[in-house]
Amino acid sequence: MTSRTPKDSELARRLSRRNVLGVAAGATAATLLGAATARAAGSTGQGHGHGKGRAVLPPGRLGIQLYSLRDKVSTLGFAPVFAELENYGYDEIEFAGYTQGSAGAITLAQLRRLAKDHGLNPIGSHVGYYDDNNPGAYTFAQNLTKVLDDAEALGLKHIGTASGPFRYGSTVDGWKRAAEEFNTYGAAARKRGMKFYQHNHAEEFSFATDKPGVRLYDVLLAETDPDLVYLEMDIYWAFCAQFRFGKKADGTPAPFNPIDYVLRQPDRYPLFHVKDGTRNDSARDGYDMTDVGDGDIDYKTFLSRVTERTHRGRTYHHWQTEHDNPVESFAFARKSSEHLHSLRERCGD
Repeated sequence: MTSRTPKDSELARRLSRRNVLGVAAGATAATLLGAATARAAGSTGQGHGHGKGRAVLPPGRLGIQLYSLRDKVSTLGFAPVFAELENYGYDEIEFAGYTQGSAGAITLAQLRRLAKDHGLNPIGSHVGYYDDNNPGAYTFAQNLTKVLDDAEALGLKHIGTASGPFRYGSTVDGWKRAAEEFNTYGAAARKRGMKFYQHNHAEEFSFATDKPGVRLYDVLLAETDPDLVYLEMDIYWAFCAQFRFGKKADGTPAPFNPIDYVLRQPDRYPLFHVKDGTRNDSARDGYDMTDVGDGDIDYKTFLSRVTERTHRGRTYHHWQTEHDNPVESFAFARKSSEHLHSLRERCGD
């Protein structure tokens, strides 16, 4: 393989193709293009191993969960945020609500067009699973038709929830009951040409309260129809779960590797959250969340294994960066894109 040059860099190509706009964060065209050129020349990242070779991140597949930028969306509106993401080399966006807060109202048609104008593909959205105290809540359980109508209006291919299947408790039967509802949502989404998905946190990998030898996530996988219910693995929370729930309540070892779930059923995982953490064995979750590339989760290996060891690895999966509470959300988005675009497979690997 040839060494990296600006014309070989996916990010540099995108930046040169687009008009680099003046944006709300104050980043200039010279800064952005200079950063892209530095990355194209082979600048090293932090601790995960970079070098010459094919990009680990498939082209056109980098997205961001807009929850990470909720402060900017609420104060600036979607347009400046989308302009910023375009300049950072993002391809896709995942919604966490469709309003702009104090920045003013926007229709779904305007929102869809705005994303398109900035070269951003709306790939999915997070909606609540249920709110049993509010019959009119905007959730799958209370307002399924409206949720799907809105997703269809935005042209989404995926519509999901970040709520765990805990509506009926943490027993096996409780999760079976929730799985039945997920199958219903999945069937309704499929009729609209969409995939319904569930996004995990750490607790999904805990054990059933009535059967402490049964991992709840395994119940979800077994009881949902793989043609109707898909998963968005939040890689950070899955690694936290590996730390927290690698043993049963009685101390019996119960190790697991998050990527094994993906490699066993790759078609069930169209979406991923790329979120990083610094290892901290004294913390409850075993990690402290940080910007992508600043932590200890080896994304070069994770992405490489998924893209190279599944039959549609480079064309099926979508990778969404996220940080629940970034110190500066635009800086997080920029750094995360830089890091993931910089990851390379070495020649001969």
